[in-house]
Amino acid sequence: MKVGKVPENVLKRSVMKQLHFTRDEVVLGPGIGEDCAAIALEPDEILVMSTDPITGTTKDIGKLAIQITANDLASSGAEPIGVMLTILLPDGTREIALKRIMEQMEEACGDAHIQIMGGHTEVTKVVNQPVVSVTGVAKAKKGQLVTTAGAKPGMDIVLTKWIGIEGTTILAKEREAELKEYFPPAFVDVAISFEQYVSVVPEAAVATKSGVSAMHDVTEGGIYGALWEMAEASGVGLEIDLKKIPIRQETVEICEYFDVNPYGLISSGSMLMATEDGESLVKDLCEAGIPATVIGKAVAGNDRVIIREDERRFLEPPKTDELYKVLG
Repeated sequence: MKVGKVPENVLKRSVMKQLHFTRDEVVLGPGIGEDCAAIALEPDEILVMSTDPITGTTKDIGKLAIQITANDLASSGAEPIGVMLTILLPDGTREIALKRIMEQMEEACGDAHIQIMGGHTEVTKVVNQPVVSVTGVAKAKKGQLVTTAGAKPGMDIVLTKWIGIEGTTILAKEREAELKEYFPPAFVDVAISFEQYVSVVPEAAVATKSGVSAMHDVTEGGIYGALWEMAEASGVGLEIDLKKIPIRQETVEICEYFDVNPYGLISSGSMLMATEDGESLVKDLCEAGIPATVIGKAVAGNDRVIIREDERRFLEPPKTDELYKVLG
């Protein structure tokens, strides 16, 4: 495809024809020449929005873009409704590549009950790989919004699943051939399969019903970055037991191979939560089939401490994600 807006016949053939899932709230959806979308809310509902680009990988970029946005919205305790897309493609991109991205997005949206409401697709010389940016729209009942800033001193800090989920699957996909020369192929295949755990929408739904006070999905900067951000937003300190932070062996070994720190690795698929009763929340999550662990407590003051046996070290503000040390 040539530089500029994607031609109308391509839009109809490789974009519009891939869109099937709809929601009643969307009263103006995607169409040729439509620059906006519209949704209708009930009087007791509020609109929740988020935006995120996918730039760290090109593998399954469409699927990942939707999952990450759904995670952001779910972290606020909201129900995702729809997304607006911006897709930027390098000069010379074949139409089939655009079609595959749209197919991935529509499949992920169907799984999450989200409608693609519209967007913009363009071929441009300013990118050298596909870039997908998603703006998500969700709804929540008034007074029931959950924020990152809801942690209070004395609350338990709960983490779902395992850290490094997203980073592990990205590294395994992007460097699959290289890793399979060093590790058994089955080991790498398991790491790739971690993509099935990237959504945190199920745990957000359980936690919201359980009365969680704060939620934050663990994305760029890894668990260390997410802990810092929750503490900073809430104005609290932290005491976190490093040994209680759950991590899969595949993540440990792949991070050792690439010499990166798993605690600073992008970790979509893991949700950080603050609650008055961590054990009760863990029980509710486990009953829903979602592994979860109490990893520490919020405390008064500004000290954010990671404890490993007798060693205590202070958290630092988030740094560049470890993923970029490998993928640039």
